[in-house]
Amino acid sequence: MVEPRLKSKIAVAAMLRMGDAAGKPGAVLKRGDPDAGAILILLRGRNGLAIFGQTRAPDGGEAWQRLSGAAPIDQSGADALLARQFRFDPDLWAVEFETPDLQPPFQLHVIIS
Repeated sequence: MVEPRLKSKIAVAAMLRMGDAAGKPGAVLKRGDPDAGAILILLRGRNGLAIFGQTRAPDGGEAWQRLSGAAPIDQSGADALLARQFRFDPDLWAVEFETPDLQPPFQLHVIIS
């Protein structure tokens, strides 16, 4: 059975509040579908960026995949990756957080790095 899912706009609002509370402010770079748009998380650190995308774990639960690879990427690499993702799915949300250590301000269940 599939778990009920929060509307995307509510999930993004919660992420932004958690970021503020953790001292890692965030901003919406692109608004997607308010009800069911998938969410991309960009973490901007001292040494580059990391990008995570929503996926499903083998058990059907929510999980995240590090789309940018194991090493931080630069701004041009991030822009290219985002452009590809938006061409594939125009309903995506993109939310960026300032995280000097490239750690998200909330827990992500990452299944693929």
